[in-house]
Amino acid sequence: MNSDRQKNSPQPSSKQPSNQSGLSHLNSAGDITMVDVSGKTASTREASAFGQVVFPAVIYEQIKAADGMTKKGSITQTAHIAGIMAAKRTHDLIPLCHPLPLDKISLSFEYDDANHSITVTATVKVTHKTGVEMEALTAVSVACLTIYDMTKAISHDIVIDNIHLMKKTGGKSDYQHA
Repeated sequence: MNSDRQKNSPQPSSKQPSNQSGLSHLNSAGDITMVDVSGKTASTREASAFGQVVFPAVIYEQIKAADGMTKKGSITQTAHIAGIMAAKRTHDLIPLCHPLPLDKISLSFEYDDANHSITVTATVKVTHKTGVEMEALTAVSVACLTIYDMTKAISHDIVIDNIHLMKKTGGKSDYQHA
């Protein structure tokens, strides 16, 4: 067991200062660290993320015709609750995320006939010293996983796809997905 630790631990000579690497979760010695936000000013920050669950055409039509109802219940209502819960628990899932007092979490679900998919969009808002990109991405990811879980009895040929940050506002800079 000790040999595994030695093999997997970084060598001091390979450490790179964070100002050279551009990675916010490395300190100047190259060690993993939670970002220090104590010197930042609290501001309103918002992030939106997107993802989709793609089904075989026949399965998609079956789900849409049933208005998303399965033997387990409504797939979108269940995914909605799961997405909200996930956003609130992001700091428990992603080690270096700050726990945040979220002001708003919203999710929307739309049927996309052209792609035989259900699209998921999550928007998360906070007034704090750090952003909510990870919370929005976590909400979308878990909502998509929940849709998969709710429909896997019908088919395993389901693909979770295209999860990405759409935009963020607040903090040092804004971002809009091209």
